[in-house]
Amino acid sequence: MYVALVILHSWLRWLVLLAAVNAVARAIGGVSGSRRWAPADEQASRWLIILFDVQFLIGLILYIGLSPLTQMAFNDFGAAMRQPDLRFWAVEHLAGMLVASALLHVGRARARKGVETTRHRTTLIFFGLALLVVLAVIPWPGTPAGRPLFRF
Repeated sequence: MYVALVILHSWLRWLVLLAAVNAVARAIGGVSGSRRWAPADEQASRWLIILFDVQFLIGLILYIGLSPLTQMAFNDFGAAMRQPDLRFWAVEHLAGMLVASALLHVGRARARKGVETTRHRTTLIFFGLALLVVLAVIPWPGTPAGRPLFRF
């Protein structure tokens, strides 16, 4: 089960990133072209939230119950904080994704309730910041906690 979820989590990241880039690109287009909020903008926003939430749920399952790395970190949290790879998995990755989740959900709620002229700008700010946070806390190859781009 652990291996299957890690593979799913690894591959689903690409869908989340594509959805985020799409939503941010639509927001940029809306701001720069003074375009009205369209059903496609709503759909891009909705798909980003759905994919991110599924990804986040899988990550929580791995974090709380299945990952040997987080279990090792929980056994001696002080020692884990002195090891960059364990600290990344125990604190940094989760904290970054919590921040990204908050930005996405607040941004979507504010855009849905906002006035027509500010919806794209609101989406651009919140979704753009969330995308930057996600990119910063993905375990890219070459980083201390790096993982392969594609797992099989």
